[in-house]
Amino acid sequence: MKIQRRKISAQVLDELKDMIKENKFPPNHPLPSENELATMFGVSRAPVREALSVLSASGIIESRQGGRSFVKEIKLANMLEMLAIELIPMEQIYELLEMRIIMETEAASLAALRHDAADLEKIEKSLNDFQITLTNLEAVGDQADVNFHKHVMNATKNNFLIQVMENIDNLYRKTISFTLKKNIGLPNKREQVFKEHQNIFLAIKERDEKKAALAMKIHLENVMSKLK
Repeated sequence: MKIQRRKISAQVLDELKDMIKENKFPPNHPLPSENELATMFGVSRAPVREALSVLSASGIIESRQGGRSFVKEIKLANMLEMLAIELIPMEQIYELLEMRIIMETEAASLAALRHDAADLEKIEKSLNDFQITLTNLEAVGDQADVNFHKHVMNATKNNFLIQVMENIDNLYRKTISFTLKKNIGLPNKREQVFKEHQNIFLAIKERDEKKAALAMKIHLENVMSKLK
């Protein structure tokens, strides 16, 4: 059995998670600075920064005035156990998004040409469900987002595309949740994501395949830009 090397940032993240669980970093108290954490773990600042960004995107810590990070006062036990996406190298997340751009851009085009009334109703419902989350600044909206993209894919009537979506369902959901959490507390960003989905829906409804493909491409490229 081969011993696999893990990313330094993933190891730092594990240590931080354990220290938060053990209340060594209690809620509403500042975490050590990046330099202090780097010294504590014997690493450079880069993996510390990456680990902190995962905790921040996952809603475990938050930045406050002065640039210091604080552990949020929430029930952490279950949330910390759910943090699995940090074990995936960031380059693989980029590759997944590249595949989504290629696959879903064409899927939007096909959906515009092939959708029926039932498909359109499901896409619109998921869009409306996503819009409801805009009034709740703490809501992520990941389930409605996932449903929107899956209903678009189903509207292609292409069984191979639909099966590919099913095969990557778990990672797909995690990446959508990961990127949407970056918009929590940022109403303008959340509204932008909704409008991007709305543009996709309207183009599909109008059976304009070129417009639908472009709207999907713009949306997914914006998703990728959040991770840079």
